[in-house]
Amino acid sequence: MTNTANRISRASMMAVLLGGTALATLGFAPAYAQDEQADSRRETITVTATRREETVSDVPYNISAVGGADIERGNIVDEAELLRSIPGIAVVDRGARNSGTLNAARIRGLAVDGNGLGDYAVSSVASVSTYINDTPVFAGFTLRDLDRVEVLRGPQGTLYGSGALGGTIRYITRDPDFGEVNGYISGSTSHVEGSEDWGYGLDGVLNLPLGDRAALRLVGSFGDYPGITDYVNVYQLDGNGVPVAPNGILDPAASYTSVEDADTVETWMGRATFLWEPTDTFSLRLVHARQSDDVGGRRQQTVGQDGYGNTYGDYENGSIQLEPSSRDINMSSLEMEMDLGFATLTSSTSHYDHNGDSTSENTGFYAQAGWLGFYYNYPRPMASAVRTYADEAVVQEVRLVTDDGGNFDYVVGAFYRQQQIESTQASFLRGFKQWWDTLLPFAAGAVSGDQDWAYRRTENFTETALFGELTWHASDALDLTFGARYFDNESDNDTFMALPLWAGLFPDVNADFSSSEDDVLFKFNMAWRFSDEDMLYATISEGYRRGGSNAVPLSGTYAEDPRWQLYTSDSVVNYEIGFKGDRGDFRYDVSVFYVDWTDPQFNTASTNWGFFAVQNGSEARSMGLEASIDGFIGNDWHYSLGYAYINAELGADFYAPDRPAPATPIALEGAMLPGTPEHQLNWSVDYTTQFADWSSFTRLDGYYQSETTNAVTTSPSFNVPLDGFAIWNLTTTFSRDAVDLSFWVKNITNEEGVTGVFTEAYMGTSPADGYYGNGSKQMISLPRTIGATLRYNF
Repeated sequence: MTNTANRISRASMMAVLLGGTALATLGFAPAYAQDEQADSRRETITVTATRREETVSDVPYNISAVGGADIERGNIVDEAELLRSIPGIAVVDRGARNSGTLNAARIRGLAVDGNGLGDYAVSSVASVSTYINDTPVFAGFTLRDLDRVEVLRGPQGTLYGSGALGGTIRYITRDPDFGEVNGYISGSTSHVEGSEDWGYGLDGVLNLPLGDRAALRLVGSFGDYPGITDYVNVYQLDGNGVPVAPNGILDPAASYTSVEDADTVETWMGRATFLWEPTDTFSLRLVHARQSDDVGGRRQQTVGQDGYGNTYGDYENGSIQLEPSSRDINMSSLEMEMDLGFATLTSSTSHYDHNGDSTSENTGFYAQAGWLGFYYNYPRPMASAVRTYADEAVVQEVRLVTDDGGNFDYVVGAFYRQQQIESTQASFLRGFKQWWDTLLPFAAGAVSGDQDWAYRRTENFTETALFGELTWHASDALDLTFGARYFDNESDNDTFMALPLWAGLFPDVNADFSSSEDDVLFKFNMAWRFSDEDMLYATISEGYRRGGSNAVPLSGTYAEDPRWQLYTSDSVVNYEIGFKGDRGDFRYDVSVFYVDWTDPQFNTASTNWGFFAVQNGSEARSMGLEASIDGFIGNDWHYSLGYAYINAELGADFYAPDRPAPATPIALEGAMLPGTPEHQLNWSVDYTTQFADWSSFTRLDGYYQSETTNAVTTSPSFNVPLDGFAIWNLTTTFSRDAVDLSFWVKNITNEEGVTGVFTEAYMGTSPADGYYGNGSKQMISLPRTIGATLRYNF
């Protein structure tokens, strides 16, 4: 009965959505017919999502693009603000500390992992793939001197490979200009609600022509920003990093201090692009980019009380230790294009090396898990998790794209990636050895030191693929596209784990395992241009995310069930139909979709010993509607409006691999997938005017999302609701000759905008165990920020 009801519900919803799309489209067209001959004042953005240069309106599926000029005019400060300006994208805003660890974007609800995940690198790739130009990498680069950002909704498996389940985000950098020296320098200052100081940023671009056929473009950016989060009950530490014992080591008394604005951010980024076009038919583009970030702590606040009954205030964190992080990324790419007359041959070769480290407060986790009271019952407990991650890869892609013309066009290509990912964790009970030796000097040899856990996971992935798309221009108005991608993946996992605190009690463990898989993905697309300005498109497309091995030990002290050994690739089939059109000063795009998700991957930990692992569920699904309009009113006013309705849920109960039914499931059929609101709305309106020798640009924009959930599991330690919120931003720029002066406000109403939590049940205070801090926290959006930017163009 339940399955039948679900099928009826899905069919009814799709019928309503399809009907709504048709009505919306019919309503749009006549209302703006009078603007068909109007000269568009919109900046035309050329995209290459289909591997051909096209406008957004010509691409026969749901795509958005934000021009680099719009990013600069809006004084967009980070990726969260950028993505919230694009219809249908949800963001888990973890702040600067975790911005390079995990992709925060979620498209069409395709996410199973909890919002709190992000302190360590995970094995499975994100459900949204990201690209810097043609390099598949999640890097979190500062948003400077971009040509555009493209967002492709829905699975893009045939052209973009692994990870493109929900969609793909492409960050396209600006090319050098031939023939002239140009660029800009700019400086900005800003103040965030809750901070005691002002931050600043410096940016510069220099374009240098090198003859008539070559040019070099240099980009530099530096930012130094004070934090907003006060760590109000941090242990005072001695010279060895151990909590000070004011009344002696065996006495439980501790000394605390407060660190204001602890989550400082210092970041610098540099990029050099060399472009050479020795002939009209050949070009070479060499890009190198580097970024380094140093972050002092979390932009996350604790709600509740410490162990003494004191209530935490706004922007206060209950950790008993600071939680700094740092990261570095280097990326180089070489792209060459040759016009063969009938087609363009492109080679893209790239290498990147991304690594980082962080220290995390784990004392609350130890307390709530019962470990402080049972295993490690000592005064002034301080559990530190020191984590590192590294991701290095070499990527090669070759593709041949025919020029437009004739009855058929095609894209064919080959792809190769060799990738190594490493993740480590060293956990310490600071001061435990000192306390043990003082309490039991005759048994000092029983404890080896403060380190209680050591973990290292090294994974190697080799991916090869052949892909292609063939488009048949059946008539002047009708195009049919067929696509396929064959992939072959090999993976190897080498895992090490040890519990070194108790000398000689637990043996070290090494485990390794290899796996491989291959398959074929398909795509079909139909585009019917039923008028000169309007298009109906329909797509059936597949996407996948590579599988791998967990390499858990199967014998000895740390034995796990063999069913934890492997996780398979997960895949989606996306059904989509939509309308889009461009009527000069008015543009629209409306689509409905239904996504079947098979074997969704879930980052978790093994049952017995808590190895970081990935497991597969059975099924999930997502359905919804995405709509956007963009246009002008008169000569000076411009507006945009986007809306997304997404209903994403598990399609079957979720079980641990070693505890299938009738055991208690981890998550229940019908559970809402985390991090994706049912309703999203984003809007903007801007006004441009001229007075005397000055011009001005003023933009007001906003974002709203309805309630979400923190996790998909049944555990109340993770699965808690998160309230909906709205964020408003305002910017005004005055320009004269080569000078631009901007004033801007982010999050005008100072909305908390919580997108993830660590609950008290998971990391809260425990005075009975000597833990008087509180590790629970909320991931808040950037509070109200006021700033000014001065830019000189040359």
